[in-house]
Amino acid sequence: MHRIVHLEGESIIADLRRPDFPHHWVEHATTLQPQVAERLAGATIAIVNKLSISAELIAGLPALQMVAVAATGTNNIDLDACRARGIVVSNIRGYAVHTVPEHVFALLLALSRNVVAYRQAVAAGNWQRSRQFCCIDYPIRDLHGAKLAVIGSGNLGGGVIRLAEAFGMRVLRCERKGAPSVRPGYTPFDQALHEADVVSLHCPLTPETKNLLGEPELRAMRPSALLINTARGGLVDEAALARALQQGWIAGAGFDVLSVEPPSTGNVLLAPQLLALPNFLLTPHVAWASRPAMQALADQLTANLEAFNRGEPQNQVV
Repeated sequence: MHRIVHLEGESIIADLRRPDFPHHWVEHATTLQPQVAERLAGATIAIVNKLSISAELIAGLPALQMVAVAATGTNNIDLDACRARGIVVSNIRGYAVHTVPEHVFALLLALSRNVVAYRQAVAAGNWQRSRQFCCIDYPIRDLHGAKLAVIGSGNLGGGVIRLAEAFGMRVLRCERKGAPSVRPGYTPFDQALHEADVVSLHCPLTPETKNLLGEPELRAMRPSALLINTARGGLVDEAALARALQQGWIAGAGFDVLSVEPPSTGNVLLAPQLLALPNFLLTPHVAWASRPAMQALADQLTANLEAFNRGEPQNQVV
């Protein structure tokens, strides 16, 4: 009988149906990283979201047969170690094709129309003291006609592209950084950064994409450009981004992710002076978390467990 241990139960607000095969289910609302090894002792199936499953950890879990990731990203799992042990790793796919693109545009519209600055202005009494019916203290830009560079055009990037086209934006699909050739319909990476009014990130975090955007890339962007990241925090050099916002290399940024989550004290993007900027919006990794999306995730998670038990793994990464 499978022993299934769900380490991060509170990370999914949904009706998680138990799988239809005999099993022993253990669920923890939250788990700290130092608790993972003890809690997974004897488990044949581990359900994780963002906790790290390292090679060292895997070596101490001889019963483990499957890691069911309750998310799309698997950068927290040592895939090579799982492959060497024959451990199946499955993830969740396609569940956030509406919620993440909508969050991208929530951030983008708020930045483009200076919503935070105007809200602060009203709270400070600027409108009340105005000598006319309105208070036009901050620039407002339309999305229509603006160029959007999308880095990573899979399910989520594709969803962003569809919304962008509905707004009348001109879309640049970015070729991979450093690619020796450019695919039809794509724009060279450096050219896209230079031309874009908005850059939106939708690629996975891998050794190749870590710090994909650093100081040289941020300086290459237009001073009027906006950067949106709802993918992974490690894609952007956070210290370079802080300098870019403070020194005006770019016009603003909307982020839903940080390199370490939950964030550690001392993260440069959590500095009070940065969070006070109206052109920097930071949300706590919630772009994926609409109720319909979480239910779709939960349903797919159970389906992954059942497929594995049948000997027909689905959404298999390893």
